[in-house]
Amino acid sequence: MKRALLSVWNKEGIKELASALHRAGIELISSGGTAKVLEATGIPIIDVSEYTGSPEMMDGRVKTLHPRIHGGILGRRGVDDQVMESHNILPIDLVIVNLYPFEEMTKQALPLDELIEFIDIGGPAMIRASAKNYRDVLVITDPADYPFIINAVSAGRNITIQERLSFARKVFARMAAYDGAISNYLYSVDSDFPDVYSVQYTEGRGLRYGENPRQKAAVYGSSGIAGSHPFQGKAMSYNNYLDLDAAFSLLCEFDECAAVIVKHNNPCGVALGSSIVDAYIKARDIDPESAYGGVVTVNREVDTALAEEIISTFIEVLAAPSFSEKARDILKVKENMRLLILTEPIQGDQVRTIDGGALIQSTPVIREEWTVVTERDPTADEEAAMQLAMKICKHVKSNAIVFADKSRAVGIGAGQMSRVDSARIAISKARFPLAGSVAASDAFLPFPDTLEVAAEAGATALIQPGGSIRDEEVIKAANRLHMAMIFTGVRYFRH
Repeated sequence: MKRALLSVWNKEGIKELASALHRAGIELISSGGTAKVLEATGIPIIDVSEYTGSPEMMDGRVKTLHPRIHGGILGRRGVDDQVMESHNILPIDLVIVNLYPFEEMTKQALPLDELIEFIDIGGPAMIRASAKNYRDVLVITDPADYPFIINAVSAGRNITIQERLSFARKVFARMAAYDGAISNYLYSVDSDFPDVYSVQYTEGRGLRYGENPRQKAAVYGSSGIAGSHPFQGKAMSYNNYLDLDAAFSLLCEFDECAAVIVKHNNPCGVALGSSIVDAYIKARDIDPESAYGGVVTVNREVDTALAEEIISTFIEVLAAPSFSEKARDILKVKENMRLLILTEPIQGDQVRTIDGGALIQSTPVIREEWTVVTERDPTADEEAAMQLAMKICKHVKSNAIVFADKSRAVGIGAGQMSRVDSARIAISKARFPLAGSVAASDAFLPFPDTLEVAAEAGATALIQPGGSIRDEEVIKAANRLHMAMIFTGVRYFRH
């Protein structure tokens, strides 16, 4: 490489890179703020304006849009040499460019006229041109890749065609994300969702198979659950990721010491405890048959007491904010069990594919408005149990009915076409007495039957969104059965 062009918004590592290139005898062309940074360090550079013979203009909008720049990048060695020579165009062998931070600036609520100035033009043009001509031009857009270049030029090593192609791929992926972010923003200026919705996920990793062995699958993402990798155990499966995501979403409902166990995307054990092992034992004992082979999440460090309980049965995945060293040693006896560290949840739109397209939804923060609609108010214990039951109910597949006391679920009914059938399933699976429990429903009760079934099982209170045309019938039934009932005004269907 004889000549490099450097023009970056993010100046991280650019001095070190430029120094290495200069030591390797590579001529440096630079512009704007990058040129000033390098000149201040004493590294010799040629300013773009000096090289092109054209001044920077229009407040920096036009700097590198010039034939001597783009001809030097796009010129095919051995094909366009004569044209380049006749127009005094020198070949540019290395392009180091990163873009104006449009995505970051959208978070600052700038007026559109200000934000639009962060739409990069020259940068995308240069890196696209470089990537197109990757056989002759190496292009770098990520400061994390600078050490690769520094090591290569310091050792005098040639960059292989495969390496050049890999960096060209990164350019087009970056441009797809960049242009997608601009498109999404501009389309959303006057609406909640854009007419054209662009999304990009990175760091794709192949999985052994999908939901079933005949299906192929991969996971994409670099953060949150999608970016999580086990530090012990087998590689995560498609179903492991689905269940871990469901378990973590429910776990995030709690500040108290809590444990959540999920099987086939539904919680089968949820409990609060005085310690994390207490919470886990309570959660496991709600439905130990379903907990067998399940995914466990806890919101406290895994200590030795919990580790001992975990290894007493078969668990597919255990995820927690941290693990003590002694707990890690204990858990090694289950060498196939996947252990993961939980990080902060990642907020964003939910995307689900359907035949021919996708469904997109956002979930704004909403405050439930609890209203007692019966003659009897709930007791303090009933109200605490209702809070727990409704937190769980939000994460159970519809139709959902959950029975709970103030520290744990005691019966979970999920995914039925009839709400009363969900109640009957919850009752049938309960291993603890339901007398004195409360029931929660993710949507309104269309008839009194679900409430009557819950009361017969021993529930003394019920919480639901309300909003049925038969609300008065359900309220009358609750009064007749001396139950307390609360309407929240918020439905929690989960399909």
